[in-house]
Amino acid sequence: MTRATSSAAETTQTAKAVAAAVGPSTARPPRPAWLPDALVIAGYLGLAVLLTSAQWGHPGRLFHQAGDQVLFEWMLAHAAHAVVAGENPLFSTALNAPDGVNLMANTSVLGLGVPLAPVTLLFGSQVAFCVAVVCCLAGTAAAWYALLRRRLVTARCAAALGGLVCGFAPGMIAQAGAHLHVAAQFLLPAILALAFRPESRPRPVWRPGVGLGLLLVWQVFIGEEVLVFLALAAGVFALGYALADRAAARRLAPSLLGRIAVAAVVAGTLLAYPLWFQFHGPQHYTGMAFAAHGFQLDAASFTASARQTVLGDDWLPGLLAPNPTEENSFFGPGLLVLAVVTVSWLWRRPLVRALACCGVVFALLSLGTDLRVDGAAIGIPGPYRLVAGLPLLDLAVPARFALVCVPVLGVLVALLVDRVRAARRSPAVPGLPVRLLGAGAVAAALLPLTPTPIRAVPTAPVPGFVADGGWRPLVPAGRTVVAVPPVTGAALSPVMLWSARTGLAFRAPGGYFIGPSGPHDPAARWAPRTGPPPCCCAGSPRPARCRCSPRPTAARPPRICGTGGPQWWCSAG
Repeated sequence: MTRATSSAAETTQTAKAVAAAVGPSTARPPRPAWLPDALVIAGYLGLAVLLTSAQWGHPGRLFHQAGDQVLFEWMLAHAAHAVVAGENPLFSTALNAPDGVNLMANTSVLGLGVPLAPVTLLFGSQVAFCVAVVCCLAGTAAAWYALLRRRLVTARCAAALGGLVCGFAPGMIAQAGAHLHVAAQFLLPAILALAFRPESRPRPVWRPGVGLGLLLVWQVFIGEEVLVFLALAAGVFALGYALADRAAARRLAPSLLGRIAVAAVVAGTLLAYPLWFQFHGPQHYTGMAFAAHGFQLDAASFTASARQTVLGDDWLPGLLAPNPTEENSFFGPGLLVLAVVTVSWLWRRPLVRALACCGVVFALLSLGTDLRVDGAAIGIPGPYRLVAGLPLLDLAVPARFALVCVPVLGVLVALLVDRVRAARRSPAVPGLPVRLLGAGAVAAALLPLTPTPIRAVPTAPVPGFVADGGWRPLVPAGRTVVAVPPVTGAALSPVMLWSARTGLAFRAPGGYFIGPSGPHDPAARWAPRTGPPPCCCAGSPRPARCRCSPRPTAARPPRICGTGGPQWWCSAG
């Protein structure tokens, strides 16, 4: 024992002497485990801020689809106003005064507007809209990055590239400049993660089912259209996976169905009243106010470059997509070739086969009812005709089915990069590093898709008379401010912009929204009129002094005018 103790002491003294001779330790402290993930997310945020730079600090600019931005600025302002005033968030008479608007039946994005209420109240509706766009793009990329990192790949760079594709593909950039309810896809990875859970042993279904149900409710208040696309895509993916791996499908099906059942009960309970209000509440409508089937993609759009990419221009995308907002494909030839290579290389994996099946199905549906190539109809009916008459799908915009291909391609890119990173040498080309080949192929496919800042267009500023409240002493109680023209349909509505930028300081007549054609006609229409038709007194011998009312007058024989909806009687005054 004495010898052992003495030996240990000598060893300790020797170590101290060596350490003193060498000097202080140069070993770096270990970096936090969360730092690399934080850097990836910070990169997404920085890119999203750069893409919205055309509007930061420029109140006289709107993104390219100006009317759509005005709509969503107003919706964000309404959500903030409803939070502060304690009003019904599903309905408002601050627009389309005095009849009001069923906001549950329009894209009110309450799931974004309520959380962003402090931003709207402090900085205004334009800043809130830009913050929402940043959150939609960066949040979607970050959510897919988290799912890929936790479930599907081991390499962080693979997950980061996959998230980049999912959040910043050309279709996402095009939608973000106008349609917040479509660009906000940050909940989708979480919904899929709770629905499809890898299980090595049976687990209770109620906890993930409740979480899934709450996420579905939140997504409904952001955008029901995206949720419908997600449900369809998940169904196609599940079917494809079941065909690829029937044993796994039989093992996982009971728990999957159990979670979906629990989620349906939770979501159905919480959404019962809002959905009733949407379909039966005041100012509800039926059908669509525009021909949704006409919005379809050209087959050549899948290999073309979008406007808002480094290789894009204005002419070709205008030929291949219905408008700048619906450039939902435009993946370029490189990314499609990369996807084909990935599917061929990893075909044995059931996940890859299911993804390929899902991507092909929705790419075909996005071509609409009649196929077009390079702007010309080729006389071949499109696959969308097979489902165009089904409920919900009869109201869908076919061009937006291509958005399902975005996460499919993003996941395939992540799987390819992860597989390449794990490989060392190519069996086909001895001595050539697989990593070098893979990096070159991924760079060649993704660099042409580099997005450019979302384009902005000038807009007339809010008049000082309105912005400063100079109108208040001149407007009696029960009256409001009227812009000229008061109703602009599916276009830029000045009075709606004034209302949004002033925090809903006055009730705006008309506006940009969808409502019923009349009190007795629920057919959908853009900005339906709240008063008599303009032709009411066209047949009067003294049109300058004629008047319209919903009741006949005894002084003059009534003239019935107007078609559809209520009948108005006109008499010379």
